[in-house]
Amino acid sequence: MFLRRKIMLAVVLGLFAGLLVAGCGGQGGSSGSGGDKSLTIGYINWDEDVAVSNLSKILLEEELGYEVELQLLDVGPLFEGVASGDLDAFQDVWLPTTHETYWNEFKDQVVDLGQWYEGEASLGIAVPEYAEAQTIGDLAKYRDEFGGRIVGIEPGSGIMGVAKDEAIPAYGLEDYEVVDSSTPAMLGQVESSLENEEPIAFTAWKPHWMFTAYDIRYLEDPKGAMGSAEKLSAIARKGLEEDSPEAFEFLDNLTLTEEQLGELELEIKEAEDPEKGTRAWLEENRAVVEAWLPKG
Repeated sequence: MFLRRKIMLAVVLGLFAGLLVAGCGGQGGSSGSGGDKSLTIGYINWDEDVAVSNLSKILLEEELGYEVELQLLDVGPLFEGVASGDLDAFQDVWLPTTHETYWNEFKDQVVDLGQWYEGEASLGIAVPEYAEAQTIGDLAKYRDEFGGRIVGIEPGSGIMGVAKDEAIPAYGLEDYEVVDSSTPAMLGQVESSLENEEPIAFTAWKPHWMFTAYDIRYLEDPKGAMGSAEKLSAIARKGLEEDSPEAFEFLDNLTLTEEQLGELELEIKEAEDPEKGTRAWLEENRAVVEAWLPKG
């Protein structure tokens, strides 16, 4: 009887220890040392991040055998999530300006994977290639052609504040109105104007598929009123390299040119589905992604 009790006690203690280890295994979304190849990548609902996070998910799953969850969050929780280990990575860090506050707060708590976008992220005022205006200042002498309007997007967006509060006074364009709209509505007006070869000035930013889909260009900004160019980088949680070295190496290797990212974004836009669009892009760019995959 006593022996039976000792055996039962040992079994119970063994089960409890097993549950305790399972509950503590791994930090954040991944516990590679325990054989769990799951990852959580956080993203913000910006075109370039939708594109790169879906691209990463497909390749991590199909080439490296991970199970990847994409988690849509605001910027603050994305930095907090990577710093705490609840998220494995976030791939749309704009520096040195847009995300400066978050970077200064969390930079010592995350791993900087460096720049993955080889182009420059920037804001500007754009026009069709056929427009005679070459600089933002030129809009003053072509007021009648452009109707005294710069077509904008959502009124609360950063680019609208920059256009209204910085570009307009810097170039003496007080006779112009930066028109509140929405991103889809603005792009619709751009497309219509291009089809009819009509002049239009509008807010624009890179990276964005509009520069791939449309024959447009930035107006030169010699005064820097629309702000300096930025870099797009990725961050990972501390410990990811040790837990999931293949995933870490892949994320660290991933790079896209302006042309490649523009084409990827455009495929997603035309497919109206991030996964379908990404797969269409992958069919034409296998050689590009092979360079990102771990060689061992």
